[in-house]
Amino acid sequence: MRLQRLAVLPVFLLAILTPCFAHHMAVVVNKDNKVENVTAVHLGKIFRTEVKLWPDGKNITLVLHKDSEGETETLQRLIKMSPGELKALIAAHKDSVVIVDSDADVLKMIQSMPGAVGLVEIHSIDKSVNVVKVDGKLPMEAGYLPH
Repeated sequence: MRLQRLAVLPVFLLAILTPCFAHHMAVVVNKDNKVENVTAVHLGKIFRTEVKLWPDGKNITLVLHKDSEGETETLQRLIKMSPGELKALIAAHKDSVVIVDSDADVLKMIQSMPGAVGLVEIHSIDKSVNVVKVDGKLPMEAGYLPH
């Protein structure tokens, strides 16, 4: 009986801890960008490069990770593209997409580029950028699309 309980313990712990490993991404923009909220549809158009300007007329520059599982999953849900289609989109729009290595690099680029937008894991957010609501919701709120 004791052996059965010990065998169940790892499965129980794994089930409880699994949500902790989920990717919680946030949409971030330059501090000077006055956009506070976007719809999921509009955000999808931004990341598909269909929308190229912010309401204030600044060019939109996407700042993406070279390799981020969370970002890739989020973009696939948001813009409804396969990994191959996403790579082709990035290759076709090199003038408006910057590829970086880490969340810290995303934050630095967004801080230095007034029209920049990117996705970072929520634990990386700092005061150098603004977090954008999506459909009126912030990261960690139920229904926040980039999650």
